[in-house]
Amino acid sequence: MRIDALCRQLRRIVRAGIAIGLAWLVFALVKPAPQDLPWMPLRLDAPIGLFTGRKLAALTHRPVECRMLLHDTGTAFRQVPPHGSGRCLAADAVRIAAGQQMLSLSPASVAPSCPVTAGLLVWQWQVVQPAAQRLFGASVARIDHYGSYSCRRMYGHESRSWSEHAIDVSGFVLTDGTRVSVARDWSAEDRKGRFLHTVRDGACRLFSTVLSPDYNAAHRDHFHLDQAARGEWGGRACR
Repeated sequence: MRIDALCRQLRRIVRAGIAIGLAWLVFALVKPAPQDLPWMPLRLDAPIGLFTGRKLAALTHRPVECRMLLHDTGTAFRQVPPHGSGRCLAADAVRIAAGQQMLSLSPASVAPSCPVTAGLLVWQWQVVQPAAQRLFGASVARIDHYGSYSCRRMYGHESRSWSEHAIDVSGFVLTDGTRVSVARDWSAEDRKGRFLHTVRDGACRLFSTVLSPDYNAAHRDHFHLDQAARGEWGGRACR
């Protein structure tokens, strides 16, 4: 009986060793990109991968790393002093320099949280600009918005959870002067409508929460983009 038990244990060890060996062989053959691996560091200029969104959300508790990533892209920005208190404390807001080619926001005075800004950079480079080139043959010159995070209960109800650090994107202006408005063009069955749906869907891979006109009437004229910390563990909302 002792010999039989030992043989069974050896067989289990051999099977486990074979499984591990096969896993490493598959890994070596497939050679996944760094952005598809959870342990590889985030690069804002890399293509979007399986874990890009989670890594961006993780920046909500890594403010120094977030600012270093912005700096590494050559993006000119200024850290905004902390303001607010308690649940409404905003300690990692940054303001992109006006006229910045890396990310042109209008109005330029907006100061989103650093993780939201990092997400906007990736979104512009990997989603927005390619979609504009494919559908219009032009680049996006600026992203229009209604402002960034306002500390309040969601929908104004005391029973609701608090709103997250976000930015509300209202439209886009292309280099050829074309204007694309969420309010006007979301339901259009043309290039502008396809563009808006494409960039909304792309944002869902990068932000913890993406709310569009498909969500409710309160979002009929903008995209709400935030980096809630739950996104680090795959907790996402895309509507």
